[in-house]
Amino acid sequence: MGQAQAEAPSASKTKRAPGFTIDACRSCGSKKLSSFLDLGTTPLADRLLTDAQLNEPELVAPLEIVLCEDCSLVQVTETVSPEELFCQNYPYFSSVSKALMKHFGDSAAQILEERKLGPDSLVVEAASNDGYLLKHFVAAGVPVLGIDPADGPAKKAQDSGVRTLNTFFTKELAEKLHEEGHRADVFLANNVLAHVADLNGFTAGMARLLKDDGVAVIECPYLLDLIDHCEFDTMYHQHLCYFSITALVNLFERHGLSLNRVVRTTIHGGSLRLFVGKEKKVEDSVTSLLEKEKALGVDSLPYYESFAARVEKLKSDLVSVLERLKAEGKRIAGYGAAAKGCTLLAYCGVDSKYLDYIVDLNPVKQGQYFTGNHLKIEPPAKLLEDRPDAVLIIAWNFANEIMKQQQAYKDGGGIFVIPVPEVSVVE
Repeated sequence: MGQAQAEAPSASKTKRAPGFTIDACRSCGSKKLSSFLDLGTTPLADRLLTDAQLNEPELVAPLEIVLCEDCSLVQVTETVSPEELFCQNYPYFSSVSKALMKHFGDSAAQILEERKLGPDSLVVEAASNDGYLLKHFVAAGVPVLGIDPADGPAKKAQDSGVRTLNTFFTKELAEKLHEEGHRADVFLANNVLAHVADLNGFTAGMARLLKDDGVAVIECPYLLDLIDHCEFDTMYHQHLCYFSITALVNLFERHGLSLNRVVRTTIHGGSLRLFVGKEKKVEDSVTSLLEKEKALGVDSLPYYESFAARVEKLKSDLVSVLERLKAEGKRIAGYGAAAKGCTLLAYCGVDSKYLDYIVDLNPVKQGQYFTGNHLKIEPPAKLLEDRPDAVLIIAWNFANEIMKQQQAYKDGGGIFVIPVPEVSVVE
């Protein structure tokens, strides 16, 4: 292990989250799990607090990362109850980010064109959130079915005319839909595969719903980008798995599916868009990445131990910058009450000692308090009203969008601290 753990919130004010600890790989069932990074016991991400909840015990869980030495899947050992993570008061709405909306709008246009979809087609999306993606297919006259367990986003989708089931996508639900005659020309799953405790059940359900010539288009963060860019803060309890192409091929083949094409994107710090089908038509985009991963050693522990050492250095560098700014008498705010901020701030020990408050564009989050450190979440307009000397961009994956949005703050002498992939100060 060798990594220092983050300081946990006071034990008297915390409670172990319901769930269980795995002793076998989530994908292949192997017992050969090797630990390489311990991020400590942290609060649950995306679990913002109201005034009334501030004095209640806060749910926490261990955050240990391991490698399966048989199928190469990187995964978290703790499985927190998905009902605790995703169902009630889930604050993430995909439509808030303009960059995200453009990214998926372009993806929808490409799928509509490539697949020649029409009124007799069906597009199914697991974790459809607020209808951010399916609405493009609805506008084109293509029947859709969204599936999402989060009450708020699912209701917003339904209200906007996107047919949505407010539940989890499971193998059992897929079987029920199949029996009712649903067959998907396109199955969409964006940034959800990593959230699934029953990885094999989800994949089997996807295979069950797909037509023989259908395609599953899946997006997930890419493990190699996470490692290259030191994106350790994207490791939290919602993200149970971190995928390499090697691990994905092993998973899909187990369920009669073939990973045929891969497109790399820059969204969320580096992601994969996967094209999966029942017919085997593997393109060079897949084989070339498999070869690259083999050369790097994604199936062996040393590759990950080197990453863990870089994580420790980033922590040290970030604390040093914040300490210097505070020693100079500067006031600091945070930008982005993002899930990744839970790991970043908890592991690095960043709380009210360094930050006065956090701002976020999402009105659902404003007025609440961040997990763990209990920093108040304010609207971004507060930066111009209050004029802190520096802003730590917690949602660093949208740093360019945020700095452009806050140009007036910067023109007034404000500076930005970007923590990942390495700590940098933008004046």
